[in-house]
Amino acid sequence: MMMQLAAVEAIHIGFAAGGLVVGAVAAIFISKFMGAQTLGNAKKQSDELLSRAKADAQTIQKQIELDARNELAKRREKFESELEGSRNEVKETERRLIKREDNLDRKLDVLTTKEKYLDDLDGKIKSREKSVAAKEAELDSILVERKELLEKAREEQKQVALRMANMTEDEARRESLRLVEQEVQHEAAQLIQKSTMRAEEEAKDNALKITLQAIQRYASEHTADTTVNAIPIPSDDMKGRVIGREGRNIRAFEKATGVDVIVDDTPGVVVVSCFDPVRRAIAAEALVKLLDDGRIHPSRIEEIVEQIQKEMGQRIVKFGKEACIEANIQGLHPKISEAMGRLHYRTSYGQNILRHSMEVSYLCQVIADELGLDGELARRCGFLHDIGKAMDHEVEGGHPQIGMDFCKKFGEREEVLNAIGGHHNDIPATSPYTPIVMAADAISGARPGARRETLEKYVRRLQQLEEIATGHNGVKMAYAIQAGREVRVIVDPQAVDDANCVYIARDIAKRVSDEMTFPGEIRVTVLREMRTVEYAK
Repeated sequence: MMMQLAAVEAIHIGFAAGGLVVGAVAAIFISKFMGAQTLGNAKKQSDELLSRAKADAQTIQKQIELDARNELAKRREKFESELEGSRNEVKETERRLIKREDNLDRKLDVLTTKEKYLDDLDGKIKSREKSVAAKEAELDSILVERKELLEKAREEQKQVALRMANMTEDEARRESLRLVEQEVQHEAAQLIQKSTMRAEEEAKDNALKITLQAIQRYASEHTADTTVNAIPIPSDDMKGRVIGREGRNIRAFEKATGVDVIVDDTPGVVVVSCFDPVRRAIAAEALVKLLDDGRIHPSRIEEIVEQIQKEMGQRIVKFGKEACIEANIQGLHPKISEAMGRLHYRTSYGQNILRHSMEVSYLCQVIADELGLDGELARRCGFLHDIGKAMDHEVEGGHPQIGMDFCKKFGEREEVLNAIGGHHNDIPATSPYTPIVMAADAISGARPGARRETLEKYVRRLQQLEEIATGHNGVKMAYAIQAGREVRVIVDPQAVDDANCVYIARDIAKRVSDEMTFPGEIRVTVLREMRTVEYAK
């Protein structure tokens, strides 16, 4: 029994121990399960917190970036505003400096002009003092000479009286007749000289009267259009379109028009350059039309240029016909009329050649009518005198010879041909209409406002012409006449012979051609004259 009780107790103790073990194991298992669940919840919460922190961080970062951008924009706007103000201040300062510089330049020009005027006045005063001193010396020498002549005449009269006292009656009669004959010849020479001087003065007065009347009766514009070769463009970006990819547009344009297109750093301008004024006008008009159209490519360029060329041909014919009608020139060959129309695009020192030809034709008619000549023929000669300038860039030679040969092909009269070829003294004048054309041409080219040349440049050119002429040994005086178209050189006959006159004229002409720039040509005339003057009283 005791053993059974012990066994039962042992069994109870085993069951208790087993229950404890099972409870411990269950407790361990439950604690592990609860720890894993808590760890998962904690990890999940930490992930949520992390993702929420990242989202908050991104939001904060975006807000910071947005604030930074707004601040940067505000600072940039402020900086640009300050920079624009500084630029405006610089521009205003630059404008004031340019204005001040222009004022200083004008003042300098005025001072230079006044200084030059004072120098010229001083030179004239000195020259006049020298002239007065020379004239005083000359008068003293003349007085001495006259006294000597008077004493000599008195001695001769005494001798004649003594000789007359010793003469017979016939000898005295012959001597008296001889003295009377000498006196009559001297008086006749004086009358001839006075008549010649009076005729020359009347001729000068009549010529001046006719010239002034011709100028006053013709009222022409004082300005003339010039051929445009600088084409304005709306923006500098258009220069790239004018040039084209790898220069194909500008090459196509130059090939189609025969001109040179200059695209440089000059803002807002494209320059068209060509020696032919008609081609230059076609190119300028075509380029303007292309810029307005905006489509610039080789095929469009060729199309526009061809269209402008046709219009230009029609326009030239129209200009020629209108000029003939306005100048009242009838019976001109169509080729001659077309050539005159081409002169609308030719200028000389800013003077339109077609308007110049019409002006010369009117002046020729007025002068011819005053002289009792054929005014219609004179008008025709003046109208066609510069026709060679319409083709002088295509044919070798001067425009007078080119124009004369051209008009000769179409049956113009000999007077017209001689006026065309001789209006610059290239050939001798065979009719009175040639010098009339020369005079009218000089009047038209020299009148105020006809040509774009300032008075200061004109005076400087005349002074330079006279200085070149007087720079040779043996030259006493030189005068630039006919508005600088001729220089007359007077040499000392004691120091220069006839052979040296040819050398002096040739050398002066060569120096003038090499050192000066002038329109047309300049005639050099060297005069060598020996004068002996005596006065009988």
